[in-house]
Amino acid sequence: MGRSRGGLTTKIHVVTDARGLPIRLCLTSGQDHDISVAEDLLSHMKKGEMLLADKAYGAKWLRDMLSEKGAWANIPPKSNSSSSFVFSPYLYKQRNLVERFFNHF
Repeated sequence: MGRSRGGLTTKIHVVTDARGLPIRLCLTSGQDHDISVAEDLLSHMKKGEMLLADKAYGAKWLRDMLSEKGAWANIPPKSNSSSSFVFSPYLYKQRNLVERFFNHF
């Protein structure tokens, strides 16, 4: 449990496959930023795989890490982002598989 604006909370981070089934799961305290566990959660990614994630995972170091592995990150740009990169809103719609996982969970 960690303290955040909502009180004592816990965050659940999950990586799902293309069918919405969980591959990796991690718990952090509520005040931790989402990207703090990204390296561990995404270390399994291989060449040709794609990450669909929200803006919280849009750090340059994470994109570079995935690029070195041959994986591709489809993450919407933050409003204050100074770098440009390829983003597909059409592919990003599939990210709802993660949200559906949480609804079933």
